[in-house]
Amino acid sequence: MKKGWIQLYTGDGKGKTTAATGLALRALGSGFRILFVQFMKSVPSAEVEMLGRCGGEDIVILREWDDSFIIGRPSERQLEMARHLWSETMTHLKSFRPDLLVLDEIAVAIRYGLVEESVVLAFLRNKPESVEVVMTGQQASRALIDAADLVTEMRKIKHYYDRGVMARKGIEY
Repeated sequence: MKKGWIQLYTGDGKGKTTAATGLALRALGSGFRILFVQFMKSVPSAEVEMLGRCGGEDIVILREWDDSFIIGRPSERQLEMARHLWSETMTHLKSFRPDLLVLDEIAVAIRYGLVEESVVLAFLRNKPESVEVVMTGQQASRALIDAADLVTEMRKIKHYYDRGVMARKGIEY
């Protein structure tokens, strides 16, 4: 690739991570190297698990979370996990040299104060030119939207969660 663009998948609808995973699968099929980073997720969803199986040495998946919920402000442990994950992301960006970087749930991590928005925006302004960046997460800030070249909003029209149906293995994760 000559130029990598910045994409953002946001909104309250289902499918943001799945869309990013689908794009990553397409990129793998085209011979790209993928760095897939999941904020605030401790267990891989089935589609991310399959990416790892399919990608071999062409994909690195990073996640660091203890499955805790944020109530009010993040705990020091939660802040440390997110800081460490961001640091690992920057290290892998230099050493692994991916063509595609997925920052899954980065908008949520920013909203909860786990990752400083100014740090992410500075990275986006100075990212390696050839790296495509895909960000996901509900309620993306105006600054993230403005920084992106492509923004897709997933909008919930109707969802069975509202009737008490919990996430189902193989369908939602």
